[in-house]
Amino acid sequence: MLNRINWKAIFKGFAWLICLAGMVVLMSFISIKKQEVKCTKVEILIPGADNFIEREEIDAILKQQQGELVGRKLEAINIHDIEKTLKSNPYIGFAKVFFDMNGVVHVEIKQRQPVLRIINAGGQDYYIDSDGLKMPMSPNFTANVLVATGNILESFGGRIDTLITPLAKDLYKTAMFSKKDTLWDAQFEQIFVNEKNDIELIPRVGNQRIILGNADSLATKMTNLLAFYKQAMPKVGWNAYKTINLKFHNQIVCEKYDSLTVKKAIAAAVIDTNMMQKKATDSVIRDVIKDEIAKATAEANKEKPIVQKATTPKPVVAKEKTAEKPVAKSATPTPAKTTATDKVKAKSAATTKDKTDTKKNK
Repeated sequence: MLNRINWKAIFKGFAWLICLAGMVVLMSFISIKKQEVKCTKVEILIPGADNFIEREEIDAILKQQQGELVGRKLEAINIHDIEKTLKSNPYIGFAKVFFDMNGVVHVEIKQRQPVLRIINAGGQDYYIDSDGLKMPMSPNFTANVLVATGNILESFGGRIDTLITPLAKDLYKTAMFSKKDTLWDAQFEQIFVNEKNDIELIPRVGNQRIILGNADSLATKMTNLLAFYKQAMPKVGWNAYKTINLKFHNQIVCEKYDSLTVKKAIAAAVIDTNMMQKKATDSVIRDVIKDEIAKATAEANKEKPIVQKATTPKPVVAKEKTAEKPVAKSATPTPAKTTATDKVKAKSAATTKDKTDTKKNK
């Protein structure tokens, strides 16, 4: 009889009863503690670099909803109402409010992450977040995301809403695909919807428009574009094509620029760049020549003392003796020459004076 009893199940049930009793005791202790502990501080945590909503705005929402929290008993603070109010904010995607037994109320906020900014045909400006929901523009912060313009008819009512038109959903898929890939996230800077409702990607590198069509087979289209970038672009150049069409299945159709139009368009720019390059080259060449001259002079100055040291002492003595001879020669003739000339000048002056005197006497 005793062997038929499932003692394992009995022990599990007994353990569960002990856990439930412990939870009841703990909850009663917390409820008693809540009646005694007062709120001492409110800590607000908003992770991330985007600042669509500031801490001051969260404080204002809390005060408007519950009044001043600091100094109030924890039992009198309705954290569920606070969470509900915070989640209704268009920039907040997730909110969690809780408190500890030290009287600190913790508020954790997770902001919505925009992936695309849309400016529709009517001039409305709004974001689409990572969950595919519309969100309004913020006066505090502007997100650095793709911008979609052109023939977009998706409207925005000013509140959080889902996407309606297939085109808007394709734009969202394209933006999400680009954001997840580091290469395409860096390459594409704008999306344009043309009059045929085809999606066109505007790249940062290159002067062409990439016609995507719609978001069907997006991974295949981007793989074909990457292969085209690797194989064709290095041969023809990044500005050779006007459009790169990815709409067709497993093929790329390109349209080239008119060569005459391209030449006329870039003639002035080429002239300016050539002049700038020539000036820069001339200045560089001058600097190089100056450096070479300075190096040559420095090497010549270094070579002179080395030659003097290499000479034998005999020529040095001969140079000293020969240096004394011209000094002696130059010392003797100099006064002789000066005295002879002085005498000649004195005689000529005397004769001229006598002649003038005789003329006066006559």
